[in-house]
Amino acid sequence: MYNICVAGTGYVGLVTGACLADFGNSVTCVDIDNSKIERLKRSEVPFYEPGLQEIVKRNVERGRLSFSTDVGKGIEDSTVIFVAVGTPMSPEGQADLSYVEMVARSVGEHLNGYKVVVLKSTVPAGTSNLVERIIGETSTSNHDFDVVSNPEFLREGSAVEDFMQPDRIVLGASSERALEVMREIYRPLILQDIPVVETDVKTSEMIKYASNAFLATKISFINEIANICERIGADVSVVARAMGLDNRIGPRFLRAGAGYGGSCFPKDTRALVKTAEAVGYDLKIVKAAIRVNGEQRLHMVELIEKAMGSVGGKTIAILGLAFKPDTDDLREAPALDIASALQSKGAKLKAYDPVAMDQAKALLKDVEFSRDVFEAVRDADAAVFVTEWNEFRDLDLVKVRGLMKSPTVIDCRNIYEPLRMRGLGFRYYSVGRPSTEG
Repeated sequence: MYNICVAGTGYVGLVTGACLADFGNSVTCVDIDNSKIERLKRSEVPFYEPGLQEIVKRNVERGRLSFSTDVGKGIEDSTVIFVAVGTPMSPEGQADLSYVEMVARSVGEHLNGYKVVVLKSTVPAGTSNLVERIIGETSTSNHDFDVVSNPEFLREGSAVEDFMQPDRIVLGASSERALEVMREIYRPLILQDIPVVETDVKTSEMIKYASNAFLATKISFINEIANICERIGADVSVVARAMGLDNRIGPRFLRAGAGYGGSCFPKDTRALVKTAEAVGYDLKIVKAAIRVNGEQRLHMVELIEKAMGSVGGKTIAILGLAFKPDTDDLREAPALDIASALQSKGAKLKAYDPVAMDQAKALLKDVEFSRDVFEAVRDADAAVFVTEWNEFRDLDLVKVRGLMKSPTVIDCRNIYEPLRMRGLGFRYYSVGRPSTEG
């Protein structure tokens, strides 16, 4: 077992630190945000992620997980430093590496023995070389260190499960000594026969971007197919199911809807385009996926207008605000763009989300936030489902219909079956499927 320092207590850093502590390591998560660290010392997780609160609390109580603002001490007391700071998108679309560079300088300043510096943050190919150079230039010691690329593949809403039962572990390194350390850290997973891909650093960094870009492209592709299905009267859900039965394609990420959002796909696809441009290549397919995703949000507004006619002066209930279920993350959430477009057309909005309400209040103005679905749909001219929360799948739809001024539902995630909705008396519109009139 190792003494590990995790730099960054955001989504990736906290999940990584808590899970590594659960493996039996001694983990210190460090952050420059004092208020966040104080909350974490009380085992309060600052964002919503199923199962994370419990694993943090358990490991704090057992003395394996601690939190600090003293980055230098965290580095000095550890053999392995996981860099899990944010790499937000710059105005030009590139990954902003300023936080990564800051951690690299701190490592150099506090290099008091052999260290393995593990890049967990999503970074462009070549960043490990940059980190290695910064540490070497900053350090005044003669101690050895290695930089390893170990990209994360965590899905918001199932991050703990993804860490504990990953599809693969990717390790990019040029040092056998560093690889031995990483194999030992991930030994609990390797013993479960989780596949391990060992490769060079640049290839490892590229794997993350290539994976996310492909998944984003898959989503945009099925949304384009859905748009064709709407025009010819076909059912995209059946098309997608049949496609997914082909094991060369697979069923995942073939759900037509309002498009992708969140902290990863939008940022990573744009960063990959910038990486390609930097080496003189035009990444045409990924560019198209980005464009289609933006247009799909506008198409949802068109779908709402098709169902309602003019939306001006009408009350619309937006159900689901987070970019996906089981998270409170509103970054690049389709609901925000849809809400803004409807307001610009004169619609009055009510909204409800099971966990993202507090965050949404800071981003959506002139919106009436509701305690639950039923309050949101009361006297509404239409209900628009934007996030496929499980709570919505088990609604008392008869009650919903009775509360609405007009029984019009626009389902941007294809949660419900058209014939059932028609049978319940709804005018029902969904993505890539024939509309039904109740």
